[in-house]
Amino acid sequence: MPSERQERSRPAVKPARRPELRLPPLRPYGEGELTPDGDYDGLIFEGTDLSAAEGPGARFLDCALEDCALDGTVLRNARFLDSRLSGVRGVGTDLSGAALRDVELVDARLGGAQLHGAVLERVLISGGKVDFLNLRAAKLRDVVFEGVVLDEPDFGGASLERVTFHDCTLRAADLTGVRLKDVDLRGAARIDIARGVDRLAGAVISPAQLLDLAPVFAAAVGVRVEA
Repeated sequence: MPSERQERSRPAVKPARRPELRLPPLRPYGEGELTPDGDYDGLIFEGTDLSAAEGPGARFLDCALEDCALDGTVLRNARFLDSRLSGVRGVGTDLSGAALRDVELVDARLGGAQLHGAVLERVLISGGKVDFLNLRAAKLRDVVFEGVVLDEPDFGGASLERVTFHDCTLRAADLTGVRLKDVDLRGAARIDIARGVDRLAGAVISPAQLLDLAPVFAAAVGVRVEA
């Protein structure tokens, strides 16, 4: 058992920095389709149907997307800077290789969103439900998951630094090959790990979560538990 002095000297997990978002007065987007490498600055997309729109490489600065449909929307390598996405919904949204910095994603309802290879920095993902989120090989730094349900998220090969899970649910998470540093899982309402439990080094969990994960840890090291 570690001594009291060792416990005191052990470094605390570094908290994630939240985005500091202050949007200026915004202009309505109006009509028209997204364009590849388009530049969108200081706009509000309100109730806009962007389903199947093609905007790879587009740049969104100081923008708000509210209650927009993103079914099959292609935004590969897009950049979202100092922006808020609220109430967006869609299946198969392609944000692979995208960059999100100082972004809030609030009450989203997404299925099969592709964020593999994406870079997220100072991002808040709050509320809503995201099914089959693909974050393979993504880089997350200063990201907060808060009150959101993540059903079968795939973090395979991703890098997470200063990432906090608060009051959220992770179901059947894939952590294969993940790299963690200062990842705080203590506030998660539920943690269910399907693969990669051996990659939890660099994360902090609570005593209660340790008990919940005991069968998974035992299976990972080949221990049978029998009455």
